[in-house]
Amino acid sequence: MQPSLALQDDQEHLPSLLATDAKELSYQLQQHQAKIFPPLSQKTIRTFSPAEAAAFIGIGEGYLRQVAADGHGPDPLANGRRLYSATDMDRIRRVLDERNGTPKYVPARRPGEKLQIVSVMNFKGGSGKTTTAAHLAQFMALRGYRVLAVDLDPQASLSALFGHQPEFDVGEGETIYGAIRYEDPRAIADIVRATYTPNLHLIPGNLELMEFEHETPKAMSSGTAETMFFARIGEVLTEIESLYDIVVIDCPPQLGFLTMSALCAATSVLITVHPQMLDVMSMSQFLTMTSELMSVVEKAGGRTSYDWMRYLVTRFEPNDGPQSQMTGFMRAIFGNRMLHNAMVKSTAVADAGVTKQTLYEVERSQFTRGTYDRALDSLNLVNGEIEAHIRSTWGRK
Repeated sequence: MQPSLALQDDQEHLPSLLATDAKELSYQLQQHQAKIFPPLSQKTIRTFSPAEAAAFIGIGEGYLRQVAADGHGPDPLANGRRLYSATDMDRIRRVLDERNGTPKYVPARRPGEKLQIVSVMNFKGGSGKTTTAAHLAQFMALRGYRVLAVDLDPQASLSALFGHQPEFDVGEGETIYGAIRYEDPRAIADIVRATYTPNLHLIPGNLELMEFEHETPKAMSSGTAETMFFARIGEVLTEIESLYDIVVIDCPPQLGFLTMSALCAATSVLITVHPQMLDVMSMSQFLTMTSELMSVVEKAGGRTSYDWMRYLVTRFEPNDGPQSQMTGFMRAIFGNRMLHNAMVKSTAVADAGVTKQTLYEVERSQFTRGTYDRALDSLNLVNGEIEAHIRSTWGRK
């Protein structure tokens, strides 16, 4: 039985509705961005207390005070207190290495140490993948490493966190797609952007990344591609590898051609998982699919061996009994492939995200001290553990 004309008139045309809603939402997000960061303002990384700066540099707070008193730190404020910028910390690292005569505090790669490419992945939404990638990239930059963050997710949340709104700030060919597309690729160096965090550069994302998913089957069937899809990201990264120590790739939340290319480019893999039954069940399917697809890629010549692969528990609530049980369940199965530390769930991280900031950017005074400190301690422990894996790969302590 056909619906009446009256009913047909009442029906809503989905493509038109979605296009209208997307346009309005994009406009309102732009207005929200303008309120948070007026047109003439720019995002900046905050300054750090002596205790924070000493931890990032890797020295004691007392030694930092001595170095600053010798004229190598920022000028004291009116109250005599010093606050350290990321640039101040970099300058102090160089001073300390000059004093020691050995490269100890500037952590840049040394001869024989290969570029570390960490792909952060999971195809289950809400696993904390982008939050993990953003904080990891920024932490490593604040520690003094030269870091490149690559946003492979068409939704481009990582780009937005780092101050690049995908609808307005990222044009055609300005994502990594511009460098890996099959026709008329751009030089990747032309796509990389500096950020407001010293030592941290970004290749942003937007919806054009989906073009790679659409074009790859055509290129494979026609045989016109000079390089197989799974080798393209790794190939373009070699063009700029001398400029960086660490690359952090935020993979899209699906197992497509982009994700497989990121996995073949990676030297290590970090899989985020929320410790809930449905999420873990979903991850089981994800791991099976990934294993099967990467086996096919391996037979075609793709790289599938890594320096390390770890699971990271995210949005963890220590007082939640079922979550603790599920985490213990996974530790019993995965053993040392689980990071020892978990990323705790915190309103501080969520609230910072409302203003498109990471926890390393927001001021402690904006939060309850205990809430902020617990969240930051958790982030630092997780990121410090990942840093230890990277340094171990390089043969460092």
